[in-house]
Amino acid sequence: MTNKKIKVPTGETLGYKSFFPYFSLLKPYWVPFVGALFCGLIYGVSSGFGLPFMVDQVFPRIFPDQGAGSPTLSNFELFYLIAWFPTVFVIRGTSGYFNSYLINYCGLRVLEKIRLQVFSKVQRLPVSFFQKNQEGDLLSRITSDTSQLQSALLGVSNDLVRQPVTFVGALVALVIMAIQREGMSFILLCLVVIPICVFPIRRVGELLMRRALGMQKKVGSMTAVLSENLSAYREVRAFNLESREEERLRQSSEDFLQARMKVVKYAHILTPLIEILTAVGISFAIFQAAKSSIRLDAVVPVITALYIAYDPIKKLGGINNKIKEALASLQRLNEILDAKETVKQEASLSSFPIIQKGIEFKSVSFTYESFHEDKKANPALHELNLSIKAGESIALVGPSGAGKSTLINMLCRFQDPTSGNILIDGTDIKEFSLKDLRESISLVPQKPFLFDVSVEENIAIGKSKYTKDSIEEAAKASNALEFIDELPMKLQARLGEKATRVSGGQLQRLALARAFYRNSPILILDEATSALDSENEEKIQDAMKVLIQGKTTIMIAHRFSSVRLADRILVMDGGKVVADGKHDDIYDSSSIYRKLYDQQISP
Repeated sequence: MTNKKIKVPTGETLGYKSFFPYFSLLKPYWVPFVGALFCGLIYGVSSGFGLPFMVDQVFPRIFPDQGAGSPTLSNFELFYLIAWFPTVFVIRGTSGYFNSYLINYCGLRVLEKIRLQVFSKVQRLPVSFFQKNQEGDLLSRITSDTSQLQSALLGVSNDLVRQPVTFVGALVALVIMAIQREGMSFILLCLVVIPICVFPIRRVGELLMRRALGMQKKVGSMTAVLSENLSAYREVRAFNLESREEERLRQSSEDFLQARMKVVKYAHILTPLIEILTAVGISFAIFQAAKSSIRLDAVVPVITALYIAYDPIKKLGGINNKIKEALASLQRLNEILDAKETVKQEASLSSFPIIQKGIEFKSVSFTYESFHEDKKANPALHELNLSIKAGESIALVGPSGAGKSTLINMLCRFQDPTSGNILIDGTDIKEFSLKDLRESISLVPQKPFLFDVSVEENIAIGKSKYTKDSIEEAAKASNALEFIDELPMKLQARLGEKATRVSGGQLQRLALARAFYRNSPILILDEATSALDSENEEKIQDAMKVLIQGKTTIMIAHRFSSVRLADRILVMDGGKVVADGKHDDIYDSSSIYRKLYDQQISP
């Protein structure tokens, strides 16, 4: 797959030009694409010109007038003339088949690249993007919208070359026959219907695109409801929410149905409109031919060519509708592709250093984007200054919303500071590549995520250039090996979706095993023991004592039992460090720390 970035139109309703940037994705497949165009050209000529030509030139020779002097055809001549029919249809059918196959091949390849580019873009977007968008809606865009785009484009791709060429071929045949026949030039007036057809095609297309965009949004909302329900299956049962959830989905499904029917209405109204207009044109031609006393054998080829010229217009109207549906999906995909990557690769250093001095936060401020346009959000970090020595362990404590998790996000570059700098050994972390920076950090979150693969693969995810121990040694160091050995397939046992086959304590120990295996010089423990029972907490505490040795460690601690592992305790409030020191020192000097400590320790 090419990694070439595509510039796409932004901030406005998309038009046909929106597809132009994606033509660059066709470069690797230009041979089959040109082949598809060539086959479509042959199909169009054989349909638009070949069929009227046979009716006009071949039929009269096979069925000549019975008057005197009519030539009698030999068997060879008759066979030659009749052979035109299978020959034209073989050419038409073969070229149509290869046109369909090759254009579908190219289309599927390009659309697969678009899907992968959207997914790749999602991997690079900051945490704030996921906080603003529903998981189900994003899932719908990557799956449903790409499928809708694929279905629409493949539905029109076969006719996109055929019908215009068919139209031109029929038009040429019609003009030639109208000029050759005396008194038939009036037939060209019937072509006035064609530009008239443009008006309903454009108007219906505009309406259809708006309805299709609304429909895809409803699909995203319904997917979000489903995703949320399947993720919260315990809460649904615990709080007797089954009826409520059924009503939510019923309402969301009803909204989607209404939106879908609006799309159906506009998608299918165009064909009868164009058929009525073309029927008027053909009726006019028949009326004029009858008034001019033109013979039937002279009229039939012309009417046939006229009908063949009208038919592509009807199909091109359907193509326009399908493209409008595709544009609605493309617009939703472009909203992801156009999303701003606030955390960018600005690396200028070739490798990450061995930490000797430490980590420093210099006047770091950060404000989350407000969900209300008329209300400015309060800063999560405000002029934060903090120094952590290499190999030192610090514990961050403070009330909810004090900025502890935001500080961690800044260090990992999940988001970048609004102002200020973060330095490692005196070098701004933006100077390092994201890969090197994040590889140097082991993160153990409060709610670790384990994939539905084996225990061994889940631990192996932590592999880095700092890895020394084996997976089994890492599992043993984290006190996870004892329960792993009890699993039916030990390290090869699958954990289920969202690790539903292990307990919370076991899940946390596997997360620690991943950190042991990673062995990065910077360790972040984000409330790693906050939701554990005393037995599991003790086991994890023992593992953490070993894990932090020789590492620069930042612990976010709600349980003060973890705080004793730290060399320093930092109290945060309002996005600032308001106290720094040992327990005995800050207990007396910091009312915030004293209150938090007493609330947890007091019986």
